[in-house]
Amino acid sequence: MAQQTRRSINELLVNLFNHVMDLEGKAVITEQFRDITNNDMHIIEAIGVEEPRNMSAIAHKMAVTVSTLTTNMNGLEKKGYIRRERSQEDKRVVYVILTEKGKKAFYHHRDFHKKMIKAIIKNLSEEEMELLYRCLQNLNRFFESESKDKEEERV
Repeated sequence: MAQQTRRSINELLVNLFNHVMDLEGKAVITEQFRDITNNDMHIIEAIGVEEPRNMSAIAHKMAVTVSTLTTNMNGLEKKGYIRRERSQEDKRVVYVILTEKGKKAFYHHRDFHKKMIKAIIKNLSEEEMELLYRCLQNLNRFFESESKDKEEERV
């Protein structure tokens, strides 16, 4: 039974991943935001609306290099979603800030995730939510570990 359960969990995870990627693309990239990609939307999410972030912080949050991120930032800036500002204290530091258009995209994306979380935890007890959280932490640690291993292989 354990073998079959593991297979079922694997199938479920693969299906969930595919559904999330597909549905997020359809739900988030609407007519209003047709000029950006789902990846752009995740960059907007990583920038956030709280305080300005520098490129290194955003790249770290997304687990990409600054040079990879720069190409995407150039496109988002041209489309009016972000603006860059030099630090007053250290002119070498450039902060990325969402414009009003970028903030609208951020909140639109956040609302999709809120709906998804609401659907996931519907009818779960507090204990079940805690168990789900621990399972997702385990999965996240696995992804982070695999990502680090792959990065070390490249170097």
